[in-house]
Amino acid sequence: MYRGRKGGAVSRAHFSSLGASASNPSLLSLLGDIRSSLRGCQTVLDVGCGNSSPLKFVHGVQLVGMDGYAPALEEARKTGTHDEYVLGDVKKIGELLAGRKFDACIALDVIEHLEKADGWRMLESMERLATKRVVIFTPNGFMPQKSKDGDLQEHLSGWTADEMRSRGYRVLGMYGPKSMRGEYHRVKHQPRALWVLITLFLHYAYTRAHPEKSAAIFCVKDIART
Repeated sequence: MYRGRKGGAVSRAHFSSLGASASNPSLLSLLGDIRSSLRGCQTVLDVGCGNSSPLKFVHGVQLVGMDGYAPALEEARKTGTHDEYVLGDVKKIGELLAGRKFDACIALDVIEHLEKADGWRMLESMERLATKRVVIFTPNGFMPQKSKDGDLQEHLSGWTADEMRSRGYRVLGMYGPKSMRGEYHRVKHQPRALWVLITLFLHYAYTRAHPEKSAAIFCVKDIART
């Protein structure tokens, strides 16, 4: 395990969400929900942050990025996506970050890379580390995906809206109808630019409020501390 710098939040103003969303309009809807879910949070643990987490576009918070794939974490450190970096197995976040607390813990496209039992344990650890909120973004149900060169990207489990609701999460549908997207949330049809816009329209028109029909789910749990 290694850690980067600690201290106040670094400037991530050089990351432009508008520029990135030009090639991926769905990113804007995801960022809107991320920012809303993190309202009132100053410290955020980004579990399984990878090399280019969408959280790099969220300004004004102190971000700790954690990942188990060293090349991805090193690339994130070089580009300055987070304020602090932790190399370690996401299944062991409770041990690696024992004694620390964060306003929010967030895992974007992470839990599906774990076996089911490990995924539940990761959720439990995140809920213990967070003082305000836990956020999960994942495909809706099982979506087959293979790993490349040991990059930990293979999908090992699937997660549904009902499962997350049963644990106290509010759930929104994301990225339009499930039938229109495949691996890495890519739109299946051509021309891609047109179908991305169609899925974005259907997201707001229907699947956002009906996550059972959506390609992905965005789950938020408020943590009540006594």
